[in-house]
Amino acid sequence: MASFVTEVLASSGKLEKEDLSGKISKMSRKVEYTKEEVCDTINKRYNEFLPCLQGSEELMGQVDELSKEIDTLKTCIDSEVRLKLDNIHVAMAEYAKLKQQLEKNTMIISMLGHLKEASVESLKDWKSSELPLLRALSSELTVQRENFIYILGDEWKRLAIWKLPSSKGKSLQTLYQDFVHITHSSTANPVMADCHPSGQILLKNMLKPLVMYPSLSVKVTEQDDATSLALQCLEESSEERSTPSQVYSKLILVLKTLHSNLLDVSIGDKKLSAVLGELIWEEISQCIIHECLLYSIPTNSSQLEKYNTVIKETEEFEKSLKEMQYLHGDSTDLLKYARDVNCHFASKKCKDVIVAARKLMTSKMHNTVKITPNTNVTLPKLPVPSSEVRVSQEARKEEVMLDNVKQLAAGTLSLPACRISESVQQLMELVLNTLCEAVGSSPQCALQLFFTVRNIFQLFYDVVPTYHKESLLKFPHLAAIQHNNCMYLAHHLLTLGHQFRPHLPPPLSEGIATFVDMVPGFRKLGAQCFLTQLNVQRAELLERLSTARNFSNLDDEENYIAASKAVRQVIHQLKQLGTVWQDVLPVSIYCKAMGSLLNTAITEVISKIMMLEDISSEDGEHLHTLCQTIIEEGPLVFIPLAEENKNKKYQEEVPIYVKKWITFKELVIVLRANLQEIVNRWAEGKGPLAMEFSSSEMKSLIRALFQNTERRAIALTKIK
Repeated sequence: MASFVTEVLASSGKLEKEDLSGKISKMSRKVEYTKEEVCDTINKRYNEFLPCLQGSEELMGQVDELSKEIDTLKTCIDSEVRLKLDNIHVAMAEYAKLKQQLEKNTMIISMLGHLKEASVESLKDWKSSELPLLRALSSELTVQRENFIYILGDEWKRLAIWKLPSSKGKSLQTLYQDFVHITHSSTANPVMADCHPSGQILLKNMLKPLVMYPSLSVKVTEQDDATSLALQCLEESSEERSTPSQVYSKLILVLKTLHSNLLDVSIGDKKLSAVLGELIWEEISQCIIHECLLYSIPTNSSQLEKYNTVIKETEEFEKSLKEMQYLHGDSTDLLKYARDVNCHFASKKCKDVIVAARKLMTSKMHNTVKITPNTNVTLPKLPVPSSEVRVSQEARKEEVMLDNVKQLAAGTLSLPACRISESVQQLMELVLNTLCEAVGSSPQCALQLFFTVRNIFQLFYDVVPTYHKESLLKFPHLAAIQHNNCMYLAHHLLTLGHQFRPHLPPPLSEGIATFVDMVPGFRKLGAQCFLTQLNVQRAELLERLSTARNFSNLDDEENYIAASKAVRQVIHQLKQLGTVWQDVLPVSIYCKAMGSLLNTAITEVISKIMMLEDISSEDGEHLHTLCQTIIEEGPLVFIPLAEENKNKKYQEEVPIYVKKWITFKELVIVLRANLQEIVNRWAEGKGPLAMEFSSSEMKSLIRALFQNTERRAIALTKIK
């Protein structure tokens, strides 16, 4: 409107001759229009504003009321909080007291639960054992228990009577004549049948003797008002141990009589028989195992199948005990032991074998048997291996190719003729029997038996040299036998595994069944034993020769006698050894041993003579005589065979076994030869003397034998 008026006023001064009335009319119309618009707008706005204003006023009223309610609630909360804060310490104290009372009540309820089950002993382990209630209950329980035991004891004396005689100075038969009586009155108050015999008395005086002594029997006597049980020894049994069947029948008779006359009474949820069973079962079952079942285990694998009867008898025995409620549970140590018969058989067999082997090893060695190349160890008939080895085409071709190759001699790898201890032969038989047991056994049993055999050989290796140590050093005869024993065992160890491996169960049949690894040890053991004895004999020979006064000045009668005696003692010692080792050592070993000892003797004689600086003609004769004695009698010590006419061959072969024999013979020739003969035998370094002595040795010997002459000088020039 203002704009419009301003525009009119602004333009009014510029109007010249316009029609004012027209303009005024036009303006009037615009004013009216504008006025209507303004009125319409005002009316419209007012009509809409009034309801909004009223609604807003109502909302403000609600807000005010809510604000008042909030203020009231806040005031209440503040008051309540202040009240709680004031009383919080009181509340906490009340809560703690309630909690303590609750714990105490819970503990008392738990104790009452235990008391309900009569488990006072478990209560003693509680931390709360100092509670007055528990102390009072424990004290009362002790008093009542002692009273109860006293009353039961009196009643038991009336219901059951034991008669236990003194065992001093009595035989088994006298001791068990009417040994024990248990009498139970059939008219007794059933409540008092809670009284059961002492488990230890029953075990010691009745049950265990029945297990241990085959001659004992059980006698049951029925009377009107009583039943009597007695053990009697009617006659001495020839059997050392009762069979399981005998033991089971005797024990069942005793326990069945007790059950029917005394123990078939319930205490709570248990029978008296169950109570007695808990007391005695563990001990009596162990007694049955160690005094009966242990000795019933078969000693041969072929008898294992028959042992099923014992297993069945054990099952029936336990079944009867369960029916009378002496025993509970499905499996016991007794039945388990019987069922594990294979393991027990192997353990028992191994133990028996080791004991037998050790006994053989510690027995006398001098009892011998003759072994020859034709001596074969008798093997039992072994079963056919489960899987036979099939020879491939290549192997067959190779076999054909080998047909034309030179064959080994029949005696190759055979044990030479010699003597071994009879105990070692028996030991080898024991080994073979044990391996045969392994052939027909279960894999586990076979393993045990196989390694027991290995243990036997290891035991021999460790025990024999130690146990017989002094004898092996003192007696050449035993040293030779021990050498043969070791070689004999080593010989069989080579093939033992091969003989049995195909017949043994896995894993033994897969290659671990071998004894070859033990062969070197046994060969070394035998060789060392014999070499030690050879060293002892060698030392004795040298000791005897040391009394010969170095073979010097033999023109002195006393010196000659000493030297002659030493030589005779050496020959005597060798002959004695030859006799001792005759027909004992293998011929080759015998000849090598005697040759080595004789070689030691003549080497010492050669050394002593070569050290002499002056040998008179008379000394030379004496030396020649002594050495000639050795040459003549030395071969005679070679007597390996008992048949005298068969020893000549070995006496002629002395140079083979005595390295210095030819040297010694050449020395004897020189002792009587002249210078020309010596020069001829030297033969410019190509003769027999030159083969045995060096030029310096020969020159020294010539200087000792011959005086310093022109002829000696010429001879010495030719020795080069």
